[in-house]
Amino acid sequence: MADVLTVIAAYIIGSIPMGYLLVKWVKGIDIRTQGSGNIGMTNVWRVAGAGWGIATLALDIAKGVLAVWIARHFDPGDDLLQVLCGLSALLGNVFSIFLKFKGGKGIGISVGIFFSLLPLESTAGLVVFLVALGLGRMVSLGSLLGATTMMTLTLYHQGITWFSGLAVFAALMIWWTHRQNIKRILNGTESKIGKKKP
Repeated sequence: MADVLTVIAAYIIGSIPMGYLLVKWVKGIDIRTQGSGNIGMTNVWRVAGAGWGIATLALDIAKGVLAVWIARHFDPGDDLLQVLCGLSALLGNVFSIFLKFKGGKGIGISVGIFFSLLPLESTAGLVVFLVALGLGRMVSLGSLLGATTMMTLTLYHQGITWFSGLAVFAALMIWWTHRQNIKRILNGTESKIGKKKP
């Protein structure tokens, strides 16, 4: 029963819409009606400024770290519980109970989850993200490549485990939540850092 409550708690933590709450507090507006309509860092940056975008990312990362920490605190050494809490938090972020089961794209919270669970693979994913961002200036492209790198290295290093299963699921989820971005990348209309959206 305690494990079930822990997984539920992780979902609720993941569901807290940090970007939505910050912009509501700072600007008094619904971020979902501005810019791309997303509640994540990039759109908050665009609507409320760089500082609030970074704050959104930091809080989303913290949600992922907290979800894994809860699992480790209540049942140390239970890899499956850690994975289930990470999965639950990710689902909460993308399908928030507080926003009628709509939410973010899962990037920030995935960073927190996977740096807690798989620091080596996550660091490699971060490096790929930064290189891709520097070359292409597209946060979405960097996120897709970073998530794919992390997934691939996890499968290579660990084979079939609970952790690699979560890495595959998270990467597929991130590709799914970025499906509109992928279309814009392919047709050349995706927003770039330092450049106004066409």
